[in-house]
Amino acid sequence: MLTDKPYYTFGNYLKERFGCRVHKVAIDAGFTCPNLDGIKGKGGCTYCNNEGFSYNSRILPRPISEQIDEGIEFNRRRFKAKKFLAYFQAHTNTYAPVNHLKKIYDEILPYEDIVSFAVGTRPDCISLKSLDLLESYSERFEVWVEYGLQSSHNRTLQRVNRCDTYERFLWAIDATSKRNLKVCVHVILGLPGETREDMMETAERLAPLPFHSIKVHLLHIMKNTPMEREYNEGLAPMFTMQEYARVVCDFLERLPADISIQRLTADAPPDVLVAPKWCLERQAVYQAIEDEFARRGTRQGSLAPPDIRENLSWREQARQIAPMPVVEVSRMAS
Repeated sequence: MLTDKPYYTFGNYLKERFGCRVHKVAIDAGFTCPNLDGIKGKGGCTYCNNEGFSYNSRILPRPISEQIDEGIEFNRRRFKAKKFLAYFQAHTNTYAPVNHLKKIYDEILPYEDIVSFAVGTRPDCISLKSLDLLESYSERFEVWVEYGLQSSHNRTLQRVNRCDTYERFLWAIDATSKRNLKVCVHVILGLPGETREDMMETAERLAPLPFHSIKVHLLHIMKNTPMEREYNEGLAPMFTMQEYARVVCDFLERLPADISIQRLTADAPPDVLVAPKWCLERQAVYQAIEDEFARRGTRQGSLAPPDIRENLSWREQARQIAPMPVVEVSRMAS
């Protein structure tokens, strides 16, 4: 396992896996979400503004092939990239009937230099049929399913209008682990109402699960979101950079050392970001995290028991969930 940092980077994983750097090409395939379109809720998660997460969501819709062509050309020109990961990023990228999903995913087939693809989704928008479809691509590509968990505490998920549960996440992890698929988990640190102990409990609940990578997001406030109103009312306090670095190190110390780390912070375009402004200093944030690990003399996995993956008690909780998810069909965004 390559490592030049106190945590195992996704970049190092990709170099080990493919023998070179692999660059992401982000795609907005026109999906929506069940807590946005009225199927389960309206307004979306209170922190969410996709214009802050995805460049393609800030411009007029374009054909998927055009997005791929432009993304590949940009990465070849700027980074001399040779291999690519197609990332279906915006909103919930399994939120459609399976036959429609296949048409969308098939758009990447003509590209020989795409070696992997990932779909960002929600646990309640995965079915056994959609998992089977994703696995059908695994002979050609390394296929990643990225689950937005955000927190393992249902009270927090309810507060941010997630309209999903930790138990459904466990069901999705269990079902996905039975297939030739890789799993990435998204969490957010600093959600309103959560203490350090709550965040560490999420790390400890994740530690035994069969996932392969994680994205750790800083809670940041974006314009035109319900969270912006909470922030203005003093109900969504922000970390300082040093506080955040300490919490990230606490979190990573509890995760197994072989979980690759895809991100450790989050930001947004300056015209969308409200707070904290320091998150725009991306390199400084990563340096603060590495400096904190150096000060402690620890690294990712330092507090994770070596046999943590042998703890399978979570599976019983997962199997109490109905075998099909709540949301099986969608209204595609027009």
